[in-house]
Amino acid sequence: MNQSVDRDLTHQLQQLMQQVGISSFNELSKQTGVSKRQLKHLRLGEVSQMRVETLVKISSLLQVSVTELLKTFSQVEIAEETDAQAAWKQEYERLQEQLRQQRESLMQEFQQTSLQVLESWLLQWPTAANAAKENPQLPAVRLLPLVRPVEQLVQQWGVEAIAFVGEEIPYNPQYHQLMEGSAQPGEQVRVRYTGYRQAEKLLFRAKVSPLTIKN
Repeated sequence: MNQSVDRDLTHQLQQLMQQVGISSFNELSKQTGVSKRQLKHLRLGEVSQMRVETLVKISSLLQVSVTELLKTFSQVEIAEETDAQAAWKQEYERLQEQLRQQRESLMQEFQQTSLQVLESWLLQWPTAANAAKENPQLPAVRLLPLVRPVEQLVQQWGVEAIAFVGEEIPYNPQYHQLMEGSAQPGEQVRVRYTGYRQAEKLLFRAKVSPLTIKN
């Protein structure tokens, strides 16, 4: 009977592994940092003997919820809460609260770091904008150094321009958006508004215009 359960649960675990391209328990152990002994508890349906952190690691890699792991690999019904399950539930709630606090802490740290980079801009830009409003003849070039902290911040985030304003480049509809007229891929266009990407992810396409408007 126990061997049958072992085989059934092992097969179900292997199915989940195959869905994410994991071919062996050794590989699963290596990628999750969970020992093969702990994985054996899972295969035997002994989830009550496993810590929540361990189940979270496994569920994250297998792309299933912790609740789904419980339903699939527990030998008892979830509704029939044993002492071990009650302890597991308490541990799970504790971990969830810990993760929430960590997310808040990381967000606060991220915001604080960003504000430090933007400090000079935050202090000087309102004054400069007000001066430009009161004196329309103020050369705009004098405001450019104040924008430098913003440029530094987006550079730290790995954001880079696709093309620069005024540049003439071959049209690529994947990265460029026509503002007027029409153009075939490879035809020269002029950049009107800069586009951006972050690593391989496209954030905003550059807005361009053809060099000659076709009727």
